[in-house]
Amino acid sequence: MNGAPLRAVLFDLDGTFADTAPDLAAAANSLRADRGLAPLPVSQLRTMASHGARGLLGEALGLTPQDASYAEVCEEFLRRYETALCVHTVVFDGLWPVVEALEARGLAWGIVTNKAMRFASPLCRALGIEGRAATVVGGDTTPHAKPHPAPLLHAATEAMVAPEHCVYVGDDLRDVQAGQAAGMRTVAAAYGYCGKADPPEAWGADHVISTPRELLDVLSV
Repeated sequence: MNGAPLRAVLFDLDGTFADTAPDLAAAANSLRADRGLAPLPVSQLRTMASHGARGLLGEALGLTPQDASYAEVCEEFLRRYETALCVHTVVFDGLWPVVEALEARGLAWGIVTNKAMRFASPLCRALGIEGRAATVVGGDTTPHAKPHPAPLLHAATEAMVAPEHCVYVGDDLRDVQAGQAAGMRTVAAAYGYCGKADPPEAWGADHVISTPRELLDVLSV
């Protein structure tokens, strides 16, 4: 990868480092069950998993933050998710070997997610990330969430690496926008959730990968 020497690789969490969609979908479907609605397939809810409660409640119940009941339903969704946030969630296949290769090269790595630390910290602990990563930054760690660059800049500071020596990997347009605003190189994870709007190839990332294993090839460019 051209530019300043690579010193650190930062990853988004949901849809990039870990496949969290099954547990997020389970919480959303439990709300549908309360309302006498049939469960939606995980594949339908999966595309909205990177958009958190807002995206999932919109897809599962047709709710938006403008609805009077949204705040109450959102908190109930989060409560249910919090009680079972790592039942079916797994690190994406091929990601741990990538991390091991980064560590073998002496590169720092970390997580920057819009997930609040209320969820991110226990999830990262359950997945074996916490204590191994140089940094874990949540959506409420700084005053701003992605696409603002503040979380990425905070992560770079914690990893003791200048932003221009970092690469940020994510599965949402906001990830690319945040990385670019922070002065980092960006990689779009097309194997992730990616939403329903423009495809990853249209996000303007420096590279697009279709599997986690491809990241090592990209970083060697």
